[in-house]
Amino acid sequence: MALLDTVRDPARLRELTAAQLRDLAGEIRAFLIDRVSASGGHLGPNLGVVELTIALHTVFESPRDRLLWDTGHQSYVHKILTGRQAGFDRLRKTGGVSGYPSRDESEHDLVENSHASTALSYADGLARADAHLGRRDRATVAIIGDGAMTGGMAWEALNNIAGGPDRPLVIVLNDNGRSYAPTVGGLAEHLADLRSGHGATLFEQLGLLYLGPVDGHDITAVQDALRQAVALEGPVVVHVITAKGRGYPHTESNELDLGHAVKPMDPVTGLPLGSSGRSFTAVFGEKLVELAEARADIVAITAAMTEPTGLLPLQRRHPGRVIDVGIAEQHAVTMAAGLSMGGVHPVVAIYSTFVNRALDQLLMDVALHRRPVTFVLDRSGVTGDDGPSHNGMWDLSVLQVVPGLRIAAPRDGTRLGELLAEAVAWQEGPTLLRFPKGSAGDDVPAVAVFNGLDVLRRTGPSDVLIVSVGALAGLALLAAEDLVARGIGVTVVDPRWVNPVNPALADIARRHRLAITVEDNSRVGGVGSAIAQALRDNDVRTPLREFGIPRRFLQHGSRAEVLAACGLTARDITEAVTGLITDLDAREPVGSGVEL
Repeated sequence: MALLDTVRDPARLRELTAAQLRDLAGEIRAFLIDRVSASGGHLGPNLGVVELTIALHTVFESPRDRLLWDTGHQSYVHKILTGRQAGFDRLRKTGGVSGYPSRDESEHDLVENSHASTALSYADGLARADAHLGRRDRATVAIIGDGAMTGGMAWEALNNIAGGPDRPLVIVLNDNGRSYAPTVGGLAEHLADLRSGHGATLFEQLGLLYLGPVDGHDITAVQDALRQAVALEGPVVVHVITAKGRGYPHTESNELDLGHAVKPMDPVTGLPLGSSGRSFTAVFGEKLVELAEARADIVAITAAMTEPTGLLPLQRRHPGRVIDVGIAEQHAVTMAAGLSMGGVHPVVAIYSTFVNRALDQLLMDVALHRRPVTFVLDRSGVTGDDGPSHNGMWDLSVLQVVPGLRIAAPRDGTRLGELLAEAVAWQEGPTLLRFPKGSAGDDVPAVAVFNGLDVLRRTGPSDVLIVSVGALAGLALLAAEDLVARGIGVTVVDPRWVNPVNPALADIARRHRLAITVEDNSRVGGVGSAIAQALRDNDVRTPLREFGIPRRFLQHGSRAEVLAACGLTARDITEAVTGLITDLDAREPVGSGVEL
């Protein structure tokens, strides 16, 4: 029997010899390669922490001792060692394990930590709570990568941790020289000096104890360092050197990201099993290069996500015109305001879920100063397999409150290119484009234009107006087809720019018996809410129903599964609209409708 088959909880590890632990590490790597290549997921980060995770679970006794992973995409090995091997057959799929720590899965997961640079703050709070309660029978351990250490929140936490030298807390600095991409900035240079044995440590200058560097792939060496850290009874940084993607040729040789996040692939060749077509991200990257070639003032900014946000083509063409600030979204946005003040047009490319972290900067540093900065939010709407923290379901709700911010939602690749060009040409204030993860699909042409609204379909009497937001145009058109088959007249429009609300929407809604909005954003404060307010302001009595994401965190699964769970299918929309029309018929005679 393989050793891994005998591990159902971390206590089993403390029964194994050093040689058996090394053998177990090899089995875990083979398990990861097999399962993650089938499902897709964060392979490289987890191949790099196999020995480190084994050492942590032999020195500490989870869940009594608290292990906090920053970020949580390096927690696969932790999940394997805490009894969740079977769930990897459906990793990141409905019914399988999440790609991040999950309190619903295990008592060994204390925080659902999938946004970087937060673990030290959690750990500081836990250590303070133990001190307040007089507890000294358990350890608090934060495992944070050097990439996550570039985030400002991590440094705020370090400053406070150093101020409590009598509070035991172990900070494991997992230094592999990267976040998604190579770590940037002065910290990266300092850690490189420490790896080569030069210079005093910044951590000690802050007042923290420091141990290392330690070979993170030597289980015994890591165990010794961790035990020494516990014995010091204060806040200690254990500097561990690891290699991201270790032990698998296809990740070790991937110079771009060392297999950070892989799609389902052949484990032998490392080649993807299929292609879903040209993505929105790829279209954006190509169009940005085209615009940058025509305008020397365009500069792009990324928060450690050059390739995932589509900036790699521009970086390769013009390396000096892509700025990577590390995992520092707040700095990225205010720096963009400064660039704009200096005569540059910044394009800040960021995941939708991460822009939440820079709301204050977008509001007060960019919008208040009416700076022409363009924000491009990738992974907007439902992303699905990354789980509740990565769905970009709040950007429209949160950012519509920003004065002067114009927001566009392209429905396809052609519209993305057109709207990006309009966005960077706007000089009166900030602009923003949002689009989902995945294929841009086929173009959806307009059949007409009505006062700035793209009309995607117009059939029969003016019964139902469907306002489609962004990439849900295909869903809106499917629902329209079903409604027409039931004898209900339908008009489908795409506003393109969803904020501010186009006044023409009030005019066209007034001509219909019912209006609905379809968006992959929260129904609370989304585009539908803004349109409903606009209709009220214009004394439009047409009833409006918003279709969107309910106000709850969404569990991981495919995008289609998650959308279906939210009632965002053609059948759900058709049934609901048919019922609403039936209610209207019961209250008043069917009108003849008004043609556009």
